[in-house]
Amino acid sequence: MIASMSDKSPSQQLLTLLSDFGISDEYVAVIKGVIAQINPMLRVVDITHKIPPQNIAAARFCLMNAVPYFPVGTVHVAVVDPGVGGKRRAVAVELAQGFLVAPDNGLLSGVLSQNRAIAAVELTNSDYWRTSEPSSTFHGRDIFAPVGAHLASGVSLQQLGPEIDPETLVTLNLPECSQKNDMIIGCIQYIDHFGNLVTNIPENYVQGKNWSVEIKGNIIKALETYSDVKIGELIALVGSHGWVEIAVNSSNAQLELSVKLGELVEIS
Repeated sequence: MIASMSDKSPSQQLLTLLSDFGISDEYVAVIKGVIAQINPMLRVVDITHKIPPQNIAAARFCLMNAVPYFPVGTVHVAVVDPGVGGKRRAVAVELAQGFLVAPDNGLLSGVLSQNRAIAAVELTNSDYWRTSEPSSTFHGRDIFAPVGAHLASGVSLQQLGPEIDPETLVTLNLPECSQKNDMIIGCIQYIDHFGNLVTNIPENYVQGKNWSVEIKGNIIKALETYSDVKIGELIALVGSHGWVEIAVNSSNAQLELSVKLGELVEIS
């Protein structure tokens, strides 16, 4: 039996959206229109629609860092879906604090690394889709947005499709950070629009220590704030998200260092 929060939390009337749809086309407006057709009283919050196209790793990071700041019962709809129309599953997952609705392609693995899944289902019940014959290229409109709206309006998880084992949900294979003696090895897991390079090394690895970062032959001293170095200088610090990052005061560290996602980082 799948437990459901649908009758428990008034804050479930909040629904978030995350996608790589951008803001130049009609796609975001269309999915909001679909949601409003189902329940115009829902509050919809945009996490971001500027995930780089098909970049599941960036979507994973942004969703993981946004979810903790929303109230219990929030429904999070995330659509970065290079496998749309293929064999990947469409899923909904229940957590203690709310629901996730997304393609099963690793996008949810960041959130699920920090939160236990209570239950999960595959979205096969077309009664809760926009149409029983969805577009092969726009499941955000035809499946994910309407399912999210129905969940936020009180439909129970078990009505959306058959239960699946949460352990079978796809995990995005990103390198894990490792520690040996006084050396920590990690990688760049996200690059924000400022060009800040966010590593996969959490704050607790460096808390209370003197440390520096080496990347592509550059040794960068750790300080507290961007303004602790001169404009244009590199700095390593712990960002507001709780991960070690590399930045340039008032400039772009990605351009300065020509760094890509997955680039190795060492902390000593």
